[in-house]
Amino acid sequence: MPVWLVGAGLAYFRHPAWAALALALGFLVLLFFRDPPRHYRGDPRAVVAAADGTVTQIGAVEDPAVGPGQRQRVVTFLSPLDVHVQRVPVAGEVAVALFTAGRKVAAFKPDADRYNENHLTVLRRDNGDLIGVRQIAGAVARRVVCYLRQGERVPQGELMGLIKFGSRVDLILPPGYRVLVKVGQRLRNGETPVAEPQG
Repeated sequence: MPVWLVGAGLAYFRHPAWAALALALGFLVLLFFRDPPRHYRGDPRAVVAAADGTVTQIGAVEDPAVGPGQRQRVVTFLSPLDVHVQRVPVAGEVAVALFTAGRKVAAFKPDADRYNENHLTVLRRDNGDLIGVRQIAGAVARRVVCYLRQGERVPQGELMGLIKFGSRVDLILPPGYRVLVKVGQRLRNGETPVAEPQG
């Protein structure tokens, strides 16, 4: 039953404090699942942020599911107040769409991507570059959702999914890309340029 109806019922039966709490919870749920319009008008070669949040890690990683060799990873942590939908960081073809069941340990832990429920999307750009987006559930996350399917072509900035009450998105980049953001920086999905190819 929607919390709005619960709140109305509690108000009707003269329980104003509980009614106010139910309405506040309803507002927070709506706030959590908001999807504000975003537009990027910069260099089309750039990789834009897939998620809102704060950059907590930048470093080298090996992820055979994305591609061979060492790659760069930009980790974005989503607080409960952040927008929790994700957007496609580059235009291209969905080369991999892989869901992995797992645990729900705190997403700020460096190895949460190894243990937690997650969904990996690998996008193949027209030049063959592979860009990975891993949506990772956190301690209070209930479900990772990705709308993209293997083989489909998607434009940059298209809605790709969300983490329901969840908390981390990893952007995995080819070695020839220059990272444009720093640890501690705030990102806006579909708008903030995160990396660009060198040369």
